[in-house]
Amino acid sequence: DAYPTLTRLFADGGYAGQKLEAAVAHIDRLTIEIIRRSDITGFVILPRRWVVERTLAWLNRCRRLAKDWEASIASSEAWMV
Repeated sequence: DAYPTLTRLFADGGYAGQKLEAAVAHIDRLTIEIIRRSDITGFVILPRRWVVERTLAWLNRCRRLAKDWEASIASSEAWMV
């Protein structure tokens, strides 16, 4: 409801399945498009794949979402409080 103009959700192939569909089933206007890798070897441009990869890269830059950002376990635990 916070993003009424959002109509299409692009997701990586790892998110394909009933769990994602059930999570967004209450949003009638939303369609899910799963972007899958091709079985072709070599460099192949996949449609909309860059959107998924770019979004994941942006999320990984966020300090609170990054897995290996903190130098010690104590400092990582301090963020959880």
